Amino acid sequence: MSNLLFTLLLHALLAWRTFASPIDSRALAGPYDVIVVGSGPAGVIIASRLSENSARKVLLIEGGGPSYWVTGGTERPQWLAGTNLSRVDVPGLYSTIYTNPSSNLLCQNKIRAYGACTIGGNSAINAGLFYEPPASDFNLYFPTGWKHADLVPAITRLYATQPSTNNPSLDGLYYQQSGYTAAKQWLVTNAGYSEVDINANAARKTKVFGHPVYDYADGKRSGPVISYLQTALKRPNFQLQSGTWVQRIARTGAQATGVVVNVGGVTSTIPLTAKGRVIVSGGALKSPELLMKSGIGDPAVLTTLSRANQLGGLPPSSWINNTAVGAGLFDNPNTFIEMEGPSIQAYNYQYDNPIPADRDLYLARKSGHYSFAGGSCSFWDTVARPDGSVAGVQGGLGAAGYRDYTSAMTVTMNIYGTSGLRSSGRVTLEGTDFLPGPSGDVYYSDPQDARDIATFIRRLFDALPGTGLTPLNLSPTATVAQIIAYITSYTPYTRGQVNHWSSSCRIGSCVDVNTTVVGTRNVHVVDASIVAPLSVNPQMGVMIAAERAWELINKLMV
Repeated sequence: MSNLLFTLLLHALLAWRTFASPIDSRALAGPYDVIVVGSGPAGVIIASRLSENSARKVLLIEGGGPSYWVTGGTERPQWLAGTNLSRVDVPGLYSTIYTNPSSNLLCQNKIRAYGACTIGGNSAINAGLFYEPPASDFNLYFPTGWKHADLVPAITRLYATQPSTNNPSLDGLYYQQSGYTAAKQWLVTNAGYSEVDINANAARKTKVFGHPVYDYADGKRSGPVISYLQTALKRPNFQLQSGTWVQRIARTGAQATGVVVNVGGVTSTIPLTAKGRVIVSGGALKSPELLMKSGIGDPAVLTTLSRANQLGGLPPSSWINNTAVGAGLFDNPNTFIEMEGPSIQAYNYQYDNPIPADRDLYLARKSGHYSFAGGSCSFWDTVARPDGSVAGVQGGLGAAGYRDYTSAMTVTMNIYGTSGLRSSGRVTLEGTDFLPGPSGDVYYSDPQDARDIATFIRRLFDALPGTGLTPLNLSPTATVAQIIAYITSYTPYTRGQVNHWSSSCRIGSCVDVNTTVVGTRNVHVVDASIVAPLSVNPQMGVMIAAERAWELINKLMV
């Protein structure tokens, strides 16, 4: 054993106390047939599927540490002591990540945005919303080979593997229904929406309303860490290595030969086999960063990185010109509208001191308020433009009010723009460490987006009379022009980062239809970076993309 490898192993063993997650010598032995960088939902799925071939040695690398209890996660409030639950496992603790932040779960000094660096990625900290995109999203915004008909097998496998529910409380009851009842009168009775089972009617995204769908199981957060990873970990050809940051992809010309990693401050290279593949699944901010720091991207950016010694000495003759890396970055522009009404009963989740009856109901029966992330309903509509194109819009009611509006009769309505929006930015690397983050033009750089979202809000307000609901931070009589001015202004309720980052390495420009990075032979991107803006929260769409990518990459490896 080399001195360097011995040192790496020693650091890995010491890191066990910090990360409490699977780290052992097999992860450093190599070579591997597949190295997947990032254990978010896409990374877990693609690594798990590729390891189904027992002749294929697969390594899944995660920079962060444990999350769910089953991964070694132990961060939790005192009231969970004596259980096999971490804070991640309890759906109702979702929103407390903002009031009781976690240094173990969140990306500390790794990105210039909000996100998770942990086993499971953002699926370990988000609300767990699990909405199937309509077929029209794939047929309109994805290239040949990625149309809805191409994705049906992937969707079918995902449903067969990943549980989901629109009634997560194991006692069979719905909670926080005052908002649902008020919204039903408002949207169904007054505005002509249809009340539907959302995923059973996935194709319908015009004037539909219903209960949120979550990827939960047995009253707990599920997701690919539970549904895919636990199966993969039983295979002798699969290894998860956490607490390990990939600095760059080692390559000779267009051919990746391994990945350069840092474990406990020690740098080494984990090699690929001659026919091996690197799959980058770090998310829509981190994946472009890794490509750029591997000498793959816009030459102007690579020149800046090279001058700052960020490319590991890679000469310009070895750079790969791919200006689409990081381009097209998308996030849903969102607006909080605080809604008050005499029938509304707000609910505030607590990390340390939940209401005793609610705490006991969850611990005893996995039921009640803490069995889901909060909020009562989701709804969708579309806005047709004069040129015949269509913008998607989405809304939902939360559990309580926000900032200046927190009475017991107030809840937050969250309004998104979704598919068909025209604004996008790019991933930029800034600061002395050249950390990835969004450029300043992600939201409303095309004014049409603001008109579409304002039109949606005006329609909603038109249906308010008789509901008893009153918007508090935006006048119900505001004109479309006044709404545009408000939603594009900088306030605590507008222009917030939803952190649904996607589309920063798009199929057909940054990667080809097989997800191979243009200019390389064996480097792939499989995560939200390759997913076009969707009509729904992107999590399920990212999982579908990972299932489809497995089919394509698997064929390349035969």
